[in-house]
Order: sequence, then C-alpha cells, then structure tokens
Amino acid sequence: MAASAEGQGGGGRYGEDVFRPEQEGEGERIDYGALAYDEITMARLRALGAGPGWSCLDVGAGTGTVSRRLLEEAGVDSVLAVDRDVRFLARRPVPGLEVRESDITAPGFVTGRFRLVHARFVLMHLPERERVIANLAELVAPGGVLVLSDAVDLTNERTPDTPYTEVMRAMWRGLRAGIGTDVSWVPSCPQLLRGAGLVRAAAELYVPPLTPGSPISRFWADTWERSREAMLATGTVDEDTIDAALLYLDSDECAALSAGMLTAWGWKPGSTD
Repeated sequence: MAASAEGQGGGGRYGEDVFRPEQEGEGERIDYGALAYDEITMARLRALGAGPGWSCLDVGAGTGTVSRRLLEEAGVDSVLAVDRDVRFLARRPVPGLEVRESDITAPGFVTGRFRLVHARFVLMHLPERERVIANLAELVAPGGVLVLSDAVDLTNERTPDTPYTEVMRAMWRGLRAGIGTDVSWVPSCPQLLRGAGLVRAAAELYVPPLTPGSPISRFWADTWERSREAMLATGTVDEDTIDAALLYLDSDECAALSAGMLTAWGWKPGSTD
C-alpha cells in the first residue's frame, strides 16, 4: 500500500491532507493491508515468473513488504522501491533493495528498464491515470510485465444498508472530494494496459473476508478513523454512524463484502534474451 501519493478532487494529497505518514500508527495501518493482500500479490507475481535474474520496480512501495518479499522469497536480483515518503522503507534495509524518494507523477522519476514494474493501491489516488500507466509501461523492459492493483468498491444501491455500507460509501465519497481518490475506473485497467501498448493483458479479483479482528477489518477501522473528517464533510454520516460502523465491523453481526483488489497485468512485446 502506498505511503504517499498525489490526488485531485478537492486539491488535496494523499499523505498530506489524509493518511499522513508522520501520524502515529500510519505504518501499522498500511501493514494491516499488507497482511490482507500480500499473499495474493506474491502468488500472482511468482506465477508471472518473478524470480532470479529479474530487476524490479515497486512503485508507491509503502512499508516495503512486497519489495522485501520479492527479494527474500522470490529471489529476484534487485528491487528499486519508490515512494514520495520513504520513512517506512528505510527502516529495514535488505540486500538488493534500493530505496528512492520520488514522486511518480514527475517526469523521469526513475530511469532504466525493469523486468517487473509493480504498483498496488497507488493509481486510484492519482490524476491522469492513463498518462501514468503509459509512463510506467515505458519502464518495462521488452518481455517484462507491468502489474497494477487497485481497489474495487463492492457497495452499490442494491447492497443492504448496514452501518458498514453507510460508512464505506461515505469514505469513498469523502476521499474523492478531498484528495481525488477514484476507484470507478479500476475495472477498465486491463484495457488501459492494452492502450499503453502491452499485450496478453489479464486481470483477477480478490476479496478478503471480513471477520472480527482480521487484518482487513483492522485496516478498514484504522482507515475510517483517519478519514473521519472527510466522511463527516459529505453530510451523509455523523459521528454516531461512524462509531456504530466500527462496532459492527468488529462484531459477529458483520455480514459484508470488503472492497476487492483487482490486479491487472500486461506484457511488453519483445524478448528478454
């Protein structure tokens, strides 16, 4: 999960107006998300062939869990982990890991070509997503792969009204108004990869189970607390509604779908030989 990223909407920025990395517990919030999604991410990256001989770029690397697992478990040669704030990345150096503080929306934020370019829960917070995808595709070496994961909202007008769905809808609405977070485009990601010149584009969707005390439940609880102001600003929920949703999330009464993670990938034409 990205520790920082740039948004639009109300002109705010992820990592500045909300989810500030200096806020106590923010690293732990990101790690709860990693506990919920890392196994799925690593299974996909290894299925795509990530392993010895691969150079990798991990964009919006957050606390670095994927970067380190690529090195320690998949055995890739190197990982360049990039984020706009690298305080979490710098805490645990490992051989083969290079950390770079950079804004991925800036021209030429890195140079070179990589067998794997990976970004998880980053593009949903960025403006000009098609341009950013095109830029990331340019960083993929011939025969390499671009892998993008972002959230898919599974609440809609037909989802039963519960404290969970009320607050989840308010969260998406508040974050979009405040920092430009937008997940409505995410199902189109495979086509966007094709538009960037990549081939054999495909995607899969994973929805972690919401159970009391689970990593994903703790992630959403922390996320709601940190985005409480943005949710209240929508006028669709009040403090009592948010508090009721937090209790519901940690109870046996909870019967809901978490936001899903859609992972899409596409290959750069050519050969690695």
